[in-house]
Amino acid sequence: MREIIFDTETTGLDRKTDRIVEIGCVEIVDLMPTGRTYHQYCNPLRPVSKEAYRIHGLSDLFLGTKPTFKRIHNRFLSFIEGARLVAHNATFDIAMINEELDRLGIAPLENEIVDTLALTRELLPRRKHTLDALCSLYNIDTSRRTEHGALLDSELLAQVYVELRGGRQFGMQLDLLASTEQEQETLPVRQRPTSLPSRVTDEDRVAHRAFVASLGDGAIWRDYV
Repeated sequence: MREIIFDTETTGLDRKTDRIVEIGCVEIVDLMPTGRTYHQYCNPLRPVSKEAYRIHGLSDLFLGTKPTFKRIHNRFLSFIEGARLVAHNATFDIAMINEELDRLGIAPLENEIVDTLALTRELLPRRKHTLDALCSLYNIDTSRRTEHGALLDSELLAQVYVELRGGRQFGMQLDLLASTEQEQETLPVRQRPTSLPSRVTDEDRVAHRAFVASLGDGAIWRDYV
């Protein structure tokens, strides 16, 4: 199963007026990271709100030098094509992306969606469900996360998602397999009641002796003839 863990940063929270300023994606296949990522800053063509700036630290000056979503959407859509999409509070991120696509006259995303916020509320009802809290729960290092960033948050969420899907069970299965192999090694060796007949013919023995004799007196094989 190919899945894309993704996140967006925006100019604000209103999908009708605010715009995407950053997209980050991490690819996993069968819950294993492939190393493939997609990351892009976008020029929103409108100011970043003060509240959003405090979260992600992306300034109007910095974003003004980046390509617009219109220029990068084809590469983004190509990267996520056919994959299940996984995001924390996916409703917001998908709505922002679909609004950007609608402005370009493009149909909304049809990918299967997994919302890890809804998933954690179901699996961990008595826990905090922020990304930081989940990373703390699973002992995932967040020391690089001084501000929100789409790619970094996607990398962290990928680790959380694997844990939510039982990723650590792979290690348990390997340990169980190793234990089973060790038990098999201690079983007594079963002997045949009657030995199998040899497939070596008299002609083979004569030919072998002649070959060993041709190796000279110092050949160690002469000790086994």
